[in-house]
Amino acid sequence: MSAPLLRIEDLSVEYVTDQRTVRAVDGVTFEIGEGEVFGLAGESGCGKSTIANAILRLLRDPAVIAGGSIRFRDVDVLRLDAAALRAFRWRQVAMVFQSAMNSLNPVMTIGDQIADIYTTHEGMSKKAALRRAAELLDLVGIPHDRLRSYPHQLSGGMRQRVVIAMATALRPPLLIMDEPTTALDVVVQQEIMAQIKDLQRELGFAILFITHDMSLMVELSDRMAVMYAGRFVETAPASEIFETPRHPYTSALMNAFPPMSGPRTRLHGLGEGVRFTRIPDLVEVAPGHWSAPAAPAAPTLDSTSPLEATR
Repeated sequence: MSAPLLRIEDLSVEYVTDQRTVRAVDGVTFEIGEGEVFGLAGESGCGKSTIANAILRLLRDPAVIAGGSIRFRDVDVLRLDAAALRAFRWRQVAMVFQSAMNSLNPVMTIGDQIADIYTTHEGMSKKAALRRAAELLDLVGIPHDRLRSYPHQLSGGMRQRVVIAMATALRPPLLIMDEPTTALDVVVQQEIMAQIKDLQRELGFAILFITHDMSLMVELSDRMAVMYAGRFVETAPASEIFETPRHPYTSALMNAFPPMSGPRTRLHGLGEGVRFTRIPDLVEVAPGHWSAPAAPAAPTLDSTSPLEATR
């Protein structure tokens, strides 16, 4: 069996202030293989984006990595110096952030922003970099004349395609996609998802795909994890989780979306229909000592009991 592309072991991230310490990621372990799509689902604030930022070491004060390891092809990411870290980002791992508009510089043209990747990381001339930028736009189905456009002159879907194109510019083996279809209508969302699938087949990169939308997750992912309050509660092939969720919180997430066809059904929130403990406030909870969602045959979980549903 080949070694994983990315291996994260017992990762913990804390937000440290003068008043208190909050553990946002608590002992998370997972790996992503070459060319694999690994999905990460969970509600807002559960720690998904914190994991993504930790992988690229983009965490800002007061966030600190409190423990664990991050290895990329057997390279210890947490030990990279500034120069090695600069080379690691974009070339080995790139990220598509949640808001395309906020990811793009509003006072630079699209062409200049893409060309900057090549001039900075590969020492290309501006002319050669713009040619490569045009090829990238071709790859994501955007006309060449948009190289001269500013971000505000593009639709939301086109901006998202530009950000995806920029992330694939240096052909990184791993792409982190943090809510790549947020704020897009369902038609554009499906177009972006189809684009991601096409690029992944053509370029062969692995993906860490982060979203709230379980249907999108199952559609794209090979394996997935469900995250709750800083921990993984269930990890399995995406199709298995979709067909037979083992953890009550996973079931709640899946039932949070109304069906597109069939009879009308009532949607149940936390504490309604399925017996849950409340969503914990991580400010009030010491690491490893909180209650996860409870249901019949799903015991209250603490630091001494296994959190993740087994398969």
